[in-house]
Amino acid sequence: MAEATNLKIERFLHFYNALSHDGLNMLADMYTDDIQFVDPVHQINGRQQLTAYFSHAYQRLVYCKFDPVSQIDGLQLSFISWVMTLSHPAIGKGKPVVVHGCTELRWRDEHIYYHRDYYDLTELVYQHLPVLGWATTKVKQRMAKT
Repeated sequence: MAEATNLKIERFLHFYNALSHDGLNMLADMYTDDIQFVDPVHQINGRQQLTAYFSHAYQRLVYCKFDPVSQIDGLQLSFISWVMTLSHPAIGKGKPVVVHGCTELRWRDEHIYYHRDYYDLTELVYQHLPVLGWATTKVKQRMAKT
């Protein structure tokens, strides 16, 4: 049983590390039609909306890689923490960006029907914007002093 759940997480990681704009038709291999996908920016319902979201997100993406840190697997519920490294021309002038996060996955047989990503939006976007990056750095510094 543990082997089956480990294979799910391995398949999930392999899927995301191989995902590209040209491979979006493979979402049906991973997700149910009624997938609920939630991250700090979006709440998406249904595989058709998820495909549209990824189509936009991956359109100019140079690369994106997930390295697993730790995981807890179950037949119907899995958690995985990861480090994502990505390059996108609209974020940090295309320089590599490193984001730490975790994902909650709920499974129906071999397909995901609920996917929730937790990560710091500042780490992904805000700190790479000229004015906001400076401001968030200053706020963090002040908070660390108190």
